[in-house]
Amino acid sequence: MPARPPPLLTFTEPPNAITQIFTPTSYDEDKPNRRWYHNLPLYGVVVLLLAPHPSLLFILINHYLVVLKTPIKFTVHILCVYALTFMMFSSLIVLVARDPGPVTFDEPLNDHDDNEEVGLTEALMSPDDFSAPGKWCRSCWAPKPERTHHCSFCGRCVLKMDHHCPWLGNRCIGHRTYPAFLHFLFCITLLAIYVAAVCANALYFAFKNPYTIDEFTPIHEILLTFAGITFSLVIGSFFIYHLYLVSTNQTTIENITPFLLLRHLPVLPSTEASRLSDPPLEHELSYRQRRLVKDAHGYIRLYDVGFKKNWTQVLGWKRPYGLAYRVLCGGSSTGDGKSFPRAANSEELLVRLARELVIQDKDV
Repeated sequence: MPARPPPLLTFTEPPNAITQIFTPTSYDEDKPNRRWYHNLPLYGVVVLLLAPHPSLLFILINHYLVVLKTPIKFTVHILCVYALTFMMFSSLIVLVARDPGPVTFDEPLNDHDDNEEVGLTEALMSPDDFSAPGKWCRSCWAPKPERTHHCSFCGRCVLKMDHHCPWLGNRCIGHRTYPAFLHFLFCITLLAIYVAAVCANALYFAFKNPYTIDEFTPIHEILLTFAGITFSLVIGSFFIYHLYLVSTNQTTIENITPFLLLRHLPVLPSTEASRLSDPPLEHELSYRQRRLVKDAHGYIRLYDVGFKKNWTQVLGWKRPYGLAYRVLCGGSSTGDGKSFPRAANSEELLVRLARELVIQDKDV
């Protein structure tokens, strides 16, 4: 008797279907497959950071040991340069090796007893309103906490995502790596300024005393002075921009995307002739409404709770010797990365923006 073929359609749920939906995946399991050449920008960064050191050693030895014969100054400069280099690479290792912010849901979905049967629809429901815009990721098909964004390059959501950086191993900068990113920028900027100052001083001495030094050392001094000034201006400007973001409690995505405010608007006043969804979508806005949102983005900072609290939220620590850990590699931000306090006047400003959008909608 021939075996019965399997049914084409079944209505039975696997016993662990709900568990599979909400089981968190690690960064390495969820990210797209990458080849070795995807890390070429990271290799280039490492080469750029190490390339000046042979010339710098050549300058320090010739200038401080051969010409000036001051081994103490030589030792001090060597210690300063390689202390900054060590801290720079320690934060780089943290950025490459640490998960930027996994989205996990360890809490139970419901408060039902263990013996009580739960249906599929009821099991999928959560105490939070995940149907609200911005609280459900349509790509991961999972809840998305506050300030979390989906990275299309990594194929996953990242807690408090700042941006995706191809130069750091094609990884995102998020809740658990942002302080290390600040530390990395600070060390590069400080090291570039230090190298430029040391080499410029040695170059000035070479011009004033041309017969006391060989003809090759000034060439190294000119090149390193120029490289140090260039790095300090480029990376330093980027570092200053992130200092502004920390001081106002913004991420790069929140700062450059004003229409994220639409997700946080309260229920719009109901009008018969309104064309807007609730909350409004960017493509539905007229020119005046878009201009209104962009202007409001300049003074509505949802998470700005004051300069000191903003910095504590990013760089604060609760463990002993936390400052030493921050100085060494930057560490990670405090908190769970899922909930953040809001500014006291944010709700009032959002209500005013919603009312103005409806008024502008009537005039269209």
